[in-house]
Amino acid sequence: MKTAYDLVVIGGGPAGLAAACAAHEAGVRDILVLERDDRPGGILNQCIHNGFGLHTFREELTGPEYAARYIEKAGAAGIPCLCGTMVIGLTPGRAVTAVSREHGLFTLQAGAVVLAMGCRERPRGALNIPGTRPAGVYTAGTAQRLMNIEGLRVGREVVILGSGDIGLIMARRMKLEGAEVRAVAELMPYSGGLKRNIVQCLDDFGIPLLLSHTVVEVHGRQRVTGVTLAAVDAQRRPVPGSEKYIPCDTLLLSVGLLPENELSRAAGLDIDPATGGPCVDQRLATSAPGIFACGNVLHVHDLVDYVSQEAALAGQQAAAWLQARQGDTDATVPLRAGAGVRYTVPQALRAAGGPVTVRFRVDGVYRDRFVSVYLGGTRVVHRRRRILTPGEMEQVSFDPAACPAGGEITVCLEVE
Repeated sequence: MKTAYDLVVIGGGPAGLAAACAAHEAGVRDILVLERDDRPGGILNQCIHNGFGLHTFREELTGPEYAARYIEKAGAAGIPCLCGTMVIGLTPGRAVTAVSREHGLFTLQAGAVVLAMGCRERPRGALNIPGTRPAGVYTAGTAQRLMNIEGLRVGREVVILGSGDIGLIMARRMKLEGAEVRAVAELMPYSGGLKRNIVQCLDDFGIPLLLSHTVVEVHGRQRVTGVTLAAVDAQRRPVPGSEKYIPCDTLLLSVGLLPENELSRAAGLDIDPATGGPCVDQRLATSAPGIFACGNVLHVHDLVDYVSQEAALAGQQAAAWLQARQGDTDATVPLRAGAGVRYTVPQALRAAGGPVTVRFRVDGVYRDRFVSVYLGGTRVVHRRRRILTPGEMEQVSFDPAACPAGGEITVCLEVE
């Protein structure tokens, strides 16, 4: 096995494969993809529902079908993917330490690195739900893997906490497997999932969505026997007297995704507290030279098509950085999330980079608002939107070259 590669991609899911393919098309030939699972494809291998690929391939695919397109593309290009390999270390100088059954512990020196580790689910331990610890409590993604890959049945009477896309999709999946889905409870006054998933996964199957509700107790000792739901106030505190017991044998948790950024922190990268991912510029370059980030390790996406687009850009820019073999000299302009905007990606822009597309999420449900962009106090974008929700990622395009020296760029929502 070689000890040095021009480009090492950490993660063999849709982001990592798209980045590797794009770098190969840009002229990089010495590429290695490292994947901790026993096969490439990432989380898409367990997402057997359709709805993927509408933007990328102009057709509706299942998750495994979408992943197969990139697996075949990478294979045709001769890009090696080392599966069953866990990356355990990354330095600012792009030394990658990993371990596998076949090769043991080893270290690779990379000319450039693309981070594409994806994200993980927030576990029950982060929620502080009172009650015992019986069997029958799963994260939605774990239940999805058990059902779709392992062929196991996880429950017959189900309550789901959280209305993220995985939770909504699993509500439909459980129903199709013959389970009774009692309710989907959501702490916030709005759903965290795509509108199409609310319609197709809940409304079409008559599954109730209880907004501003949460689980305040789990009942049962050996196995879940029920949960107590309660309404919450504006401060997200349970409202006394609103408790309602619902019998069930399974509780699925769909309470948020967290970017897998232990490696990013180990490398000393600047982390955005709003996204949980590395801070990047429009090239998806992090604060460490030669290290790029894309996909759900950067920020949680709602569509895998956007992941692939972003990853292709990361691969292209990693190739350009390798070919230039020199540091960055042009200064960055900070990009700030203004009123109504929770975060933006990227977090800084290079004025010499030309027009950019900035993706962002709003911090609540808004109707009849304008998405505005200010360059050093001058408004350059002012577009009306009928409705904006946190579950739908938004984007806006503009040219940062007009921003004055020492200024900043702001993306915000305005009434008029």
